Amino acid sequence: MGPGDPELITLKAVRVISECGIIALPRKNPRSSVAYQIAVQAVPEIREKTLIGLDFPMVSDISVVEKAHRSSARIIAELLDAGENVACLTLGDPSIYCTFGYIQRLLEADGYDVEMISGVPSFCAAAAAAGVPLCEREEPVYINSDINEYNGFGNYILMKSAGKISELRQKLMESGKNVYAVENCGMKNQSIYFGAENLPDDAEYFTLIIAKQKQ
Repeated sequence: MGPGDPELITLKAVRVISECGIIALPRKNPRSSVAYQIAVQAVPEIREKTLIGLDFPMVSDISVVEKAHRSSARIIAELLDAGENVACLTLGDPSIYCTFGYIQRLLEADGYDVEMISGVPSFCAAAAAAGVPLCEREEPVYINSDINEYNGFGNYILMKSAGKISELRQKLMESGKNVYAVENCGMKNQSIYFGAENLPDDAEYFTLIIAKQKQ
């Protein structure tokens, strides 16, 4: 679904949603999911589709998470066995820190055909919102989900930053980099922060930080 702006949904994603009768979304109540709220603005006919809610608990217990993945894969497999095509909606791009990858492996292991459709990555949209290039010339770019992997060299994209801001702020201030943070990129409540010292401690879940080497 891209990062949040319905105008950033690809034409291919719109076509697939339109063609599939069943849409799976990452929430028990599918109509309350962020992915649905984005999709319905670009593909209004999704309201008439059969919506399936998939439960992905946000917990650290791997056994609980894996059980949820297997359950979701079984739900989709039963629909495929009945001759249906299922479109699974996810935010951003499905190849980047996305739960869908686990479901894909389980389905493919059981012989089902799965097609991954690329979307606009959140960090590309965030860079555009902040008005900065992610890299120029030979500059390296690193994408991390864990603050502990930040070593201060190159250009950094720090995903899943909410909840780590207070720990990260000082390190970024000491790095001497130009720092940009985009909260809820592409959504109506989007906020952009310039400078590590301005990073909010109460940043919302969809917050991404770009730390660029000064020219």
